[in-house]
Amino acid sequence: MAGLPYLADLSSDPGGRGGGVIAVDHSGDAAIPFAISFGKTAQTCNLLAVADEDGYVGLYDTRWRLPSASSSLEKSAETRVSDWVAHNNAIFDVCWIKEGSQMLTASGDQTVKIWSVGNRKCIGVLSGHTGSVKSLSCHSSNSELIVSGSRDGSFALWDLRCDPKSPNSHGETCLTSSAVVREAHSPIQRNRTRSRAKAASTSITSVLYLKDDVSIATSGAADNVVKIWDTRNLKVPVSNKNSQAGAQPLEGVKHGISCLSQDSYGAYIAASCMDNRIYLYSVLHMNKGPIKVYTGSKIESFFVKSAISPDGTHILGGSSDGNVYLWQVDQPESAPIVLKGHEGEATSVDWCASEVGKIATSSDDSTVRVWSTKKMDCTNVSSPTVIRKRITAPNTEYRRSSSHEHATTSRDAVACTSGDGELQSGCHSPLQPRALDFGTPESTKKRAFTLFQEEALSARKSPEAQMNSPSSVLSPPPSLKRRTIRDYFASAAS
Repeated sequence: MAGLPYLADLSSDPGGRGGGVIAVDHSGDAAIPFAISFGKTAQTCNLLAVADEDGYVGLYDTRWRLPSASSSLEKSAETRVSDWVAHNNAIFDVCWIKEGSQMLTASGDQTVKIWSVGNRKCIGVLSGHTGSVKSLSCHSSNSELIVSGSRDGSFALWDLRCDPKSPNSHGETCLTSSAVVREAHSPIQRNRTRSRAKAASTSITSVLYLKDDVSIATSGAADNVVKIWDTRNLKVPVSNKNSQAGAQPLEGVKHGISCLSQDSYGAYIAASCMDNRIYLYSVLHMNKGPIKVYTGSKIESFFVKSAISPDGTHILGGSSDGNVYLWQVDQPESAPIVLKGHEGEATSVDWCASEVGKIATSSDDSTVRVWSTKKMDCTNVSSPTVIRKRITAPNTEYRRSSSHEHATTSRDAVACTSGDGELQSGCHSPLQPRALDFGTPESTKKRAFTLFQEEALSARKSPEAQMNSPSSVLSPPPSLKRRTIRDYFASAAS
């Protein structure tokens, strides 16, 4: 990993900031996590959402030191900021929207729910699918626009600004889709009669709103095809590309795709295929098929996911062998970094947008591991010689509150930009959450301003300044002159 050497130091041991193990547990009953997602804004980027098979959503602040594997179960409640029952069925995907103030959850109950993160209230239900909702994605510049993919073989477009229909039996506001494409990955057959088993194989496994703002990518369980659709004309896909083109697939065997992901620039799409390979596409040249292929992991179920890093330089993938794999995008032939620790199939993965050296992975062992680099000074993938670092003075108030919280068993809530109020701590937190103050304390502000006033006053009292002549500007007093290398040698000689 020549491009980013610190990734070789990734560890989920609690020795480094943010690293550790989260046990997914509810009142003593372990649950398997199905989806994880870091927040996507500056306010929520360290907040990790975990959704599981029991319909719970839990929020965890990864800035705090998480427990080790041996103590994760007994400390599971302490590490949670909050949690709630979002569905009475499994949750397969989560998606942050509205600057982190809201969240979407896709469930086996065939609905998508909209949640206010601040008060954990359901503010809307997207209904219309006739199968489990497997995947969600929001528009890159307008989070009112959503796409969802379902086991019923369809994907649907939603506009959250549309007028809702009448509330359901639970009093929840329901919205209908603005467009639906059915049988998006079904093979064209003359006989349209299908058995239930065949219909199930046409499931949509992943959807992506591409960065061009008008295109959607979809993948299915029945084929190894990535399809690109123009939202302005959804009758036929604009691109219909086999993931195994040029990759020597097994003859006569079709492998479904478990997951699609894209980088933050929208230049690449990574597709995890059930033939144990991850294929990389250039969005501008989809007609050429995959440009790179990555091997090493085992993708034996549709729960095994992958994610390309926000900067497009690395691919992170789960594996059915319990390991987590990390590839460098421009070196597909190189052996990947292997991260060991999970004791079950490694499934969902995600990158923290705020820290290059922080990732999260989930597993069938009912844990989520947060991995961080031991050398936390790595904040940019560029060479150290070209990095310009901005150093800010530490906030003593924040440090004091942080050290205090390490001595207690509670976790502070992360402030979210929610119109419904601050994020509240769950019932498992013994203390009420306190908003963290990242500003400069008043005493520090006053002290800095006083020093500035004194320096300005001394400058006004200098002889040159009092003369009010051009020399006072062109030849400032020695106390205000910028020292040069010549001054250094002059003082050394004297």
